[in-house]
Amino acid sequence: MSSTVLGLVRASHPEPSAAVTAVSGLLAWGAGHSPTGVAAVTATVLASQLAVGWTNDALDAGRDAAVGRTDKPVAASAVSRRTVAVGAVLAALATPLLAVTTNPTAALWVTIALVSALLYDWPLKSSPVSVLPYAVSFGALPAFVVLALPGAPAPPAWLVAAGACLGAGAHFANVLPDLADDARTGVRGLPHRLGPAGSRVAAAALLLAATVALVVGPPGPPSWLGLSAVAAAAVVPPLGWYGGRRGAGEAGGRPVTAFRAVMVVALIDVVLLVASGRVI
Repeated sequence: MSSTVLGLVRASHPEPSAAVTAVSGLLAWGAGHSPTGVAAVTATVLASQLAVGWTNDALDAGRDAAVGRTDKPVAASAVSRRTVAVGAVLAALATPLLAVTTNPTAALWVTIALVSALLYDWPLKSSPVSVLPYAVSFGALPAFVVLALPGAPAPPAWLVAAGACLGAGAHFANVLPDLADDARTGVRGLPHRLGPAGSRVAAAALLLAATVALVVGPPGPPSWLGLSAVAAAAVVPPLGWYGGRRGAGEAGGRPVTAFRAVMVVALIDVVLLVASGRVI
């Protein structure tokens, strides 16, 4: 049982799942949710992240095994494909059920985010519009957080736009370590068509756009803290990619720091937003 649980945790893409869940909880707190509301938002987002991560590993098990991805528990036979698939179905069903404890409108938006993310897992992952599910899902996520407040207030457009840009940037950064393996297994999403250099530029530009939207979108002039966040968003991704390439070259591993740089920028953005008191 313990090995199965550990396999499920590893198959859930724990780093990005934990990061997205934590950022959503922090955003909910900054938006003015009660402790119960923060818990509902956090549980909903966690369920959706588990559903997407497990679906991804269940669908990609054959490709992961073909390229020797020993870090993938299904491909490494640490947990069965059926177990992960059942977990994905249960988590997907739990997502709207948890969300509806806030209000039906919020539940609809988080369901849109979930369906969009699942469409990335299949069939859009290998299409020229592979970035679209990331943009839709991450744009719908802050909309869900705001709509889950009592009275379901309309989310500000700049917040949704920032989420969409952040998600799109995350897509390009997330795929970078897997470009060679994906090419061997026939995956041809937009980052694969742009290549490593084009994907790095796209990721950096979109992350910078997300931060700028969060800084200049709310009413009032940008703060020095906000301008510092813009500077950080311009510097952190290139440093992360440089460190990742150097580390991978020395250790022969996968340069996963690219996506970690995205998580750092996302955390900086949300902390900035909450600290400024300008979520809605």
